[in-house]
Amino acid sequence: MTRKTRKLKLRLGRKLKQSRRIPLVARLRTHRRLQQNRYARNWRQRKMRLKVDEE
Repeated sequence: MTRKTRKLKLRLGRKLKQSRRIPLVARLRTHRRLQQNRYARNWRQRKMRLKVDEE
C-alpha cells in the first residue's frame, strides 16, 4: 500500500483547487467573456501525470 508524501499531497491539493468552476460573480463582472475555466479537469477524461516521489 502506497502512502502520499507531503509534496504529492500539496500538488494534488493545488490541482483540486485549479479544477473548480469560475464563480458566477466573475462571469457577470466580465460580461460573460469568461465562460469556463480552461484548467478544469474531469478525473475520467484527463489525467494529471504527476511523478510519484520515492523517498
